[in-house]
Amino acid sequence: MSTQQQLLLDLKLDQTPTLENFVVGRNEELLGRLQALKAGRSFDALYLWGAEGSGKSHLLNATALETAESRPVLLLSAQQIDNDIPAVAGGLIIIDDIESLSAEAQIALFRVFNAARLIGIAILLAGRLPPLELSLREDLRTRVGQNLIYEVQTLTDHEKSAALRRHALLRGMRLDDGIVHYLMRHGRRDLPSLMAMLDGLDRLSLEQKRPLTLPLLRELMQSSLDLDPNEPGTI
Repeated sequence: MSTQQQLLLDLKLDQTPTLENFVVGRNEELLGRLQALKAGRSFDALYLWGAEGSGKSHLLNATALETAESRPVLLLSAQQIDNDIPAVAGGLIIIDDIESLSAEAQIALFRVFNAARLIGIAILLAGRLPPLELSLREDLRTRVGQNLIYEVQTLTDHEKSAALRRHALLRGMRLDDGIVHYLMRHGRRDLPSLMAMLDGLDRLSLEQKRPLTLPLLRELMQSSLDLDPNEPGTI
């Protein structure tokens, strides 16, 4: 494996999602609600939905990590659930990709909703679709639709470019506008991938003692295309 490829893998695995490093854009109210989950110990229920790359997984993982300091947290993907979801009084249950819940898992989640108010459970769910379009059993879909519902708003290209420049500034990188424009035109469009590519460019520049230039960026991006798409950490 080349140095560029290893740098990309290392960077992807090193990314730690936090609510603070989430680029808010038009999601200020949603971020405030997630912050409130950290301090609460009573019933609450939120459903987040949005396109792939909108930041849902970042928000779920960040909320889980930060809330675990103050209350019990269970973070699950739909595929990890069979016929039971352990519920702890005062805890927070987080489930991603709820449109993929099996029939047994849907029953388990419905039971959690029934118990949530009685024992002070907070529920944070996420999926790709709004509640009305979810292919779930009707009673569960109705319960999801009664939650506070937030569509995670994707960043505009202008907001992504501004975030890249701010990130470069914090790393002390002397970043030419041409590099940002090239990344926006030819890189993956989700912000975590763009940030990881920028970090990889900085490391490669330091390691090879080469300036931050478009040719260096092209080399790094070509290395990312050569990575096995099924390998953990691939951008």
